[in-house]
Amino acid sequence: MADSYRLVGISGALRRESTNTKLLHEAIRAFGPCDFTQGDIRMPLFDEDLEIAQGVAPEAHALADRIVAADALVICTPEYNRNPPGVLKNALDWLSRTKKAPLTGKPLAILSAADGFGGGMRSQFALRHMLTPFNPRILQGPEVVLPDSRNAFDDQGRLTNKLALANVEKLMAALKAEIDLLRLRP
Repeated sequence: MADSYRLVGISGALRRESTNTKLLHEAIRAFGPCDFTQGDIRMPLFDEDLEIAQGVAPEAHALADRIVAADALVICTPEYNRNPPGVLKNALDWLSRTKKAPLTGKPLAILSAADGFGGGMRSQFALRHMLTPFNPRILQGPEVVLPDSRNAFDDQGRLTNKLALANVEKLMAALKAEIDLLRLRP
């Protein structure tokens, strides 16, 4: 059963050396064997005129299809001016236009990494609020916030803070348990 888990991960940062992307990959390692796909949130800016003229962005349909096919979703968000980045909100806005309801009832784990002392805590709070209309099954804890994220990984991209790693492992164990619980339902 373990190797049949399907996860989609989204990093809210586009930067190549993003600590949120590193944290996402650390979370997937902690989850264990699974079929993992990283979702791409590079999409045009949401604009209803664009949608009317050209339809829903193909990138949004591709991401929605991946999420629908997955057992769970993992989102790692940075904190820009006390909120998730616009690119992540933009992707959520496009997902809402696909009419596939990809997040409804989907187990979802949220993590954050930021240079500030809060580690993205405010960003996580705002993201949870943004996800409310999508009705996912957001795990409530343990909260994984990674402060001073530029100094939290070694040269191989591995998390060096033992407490943070323990919380990542607990969160991923909770995500796996949530997936297993849903699979038991008739």
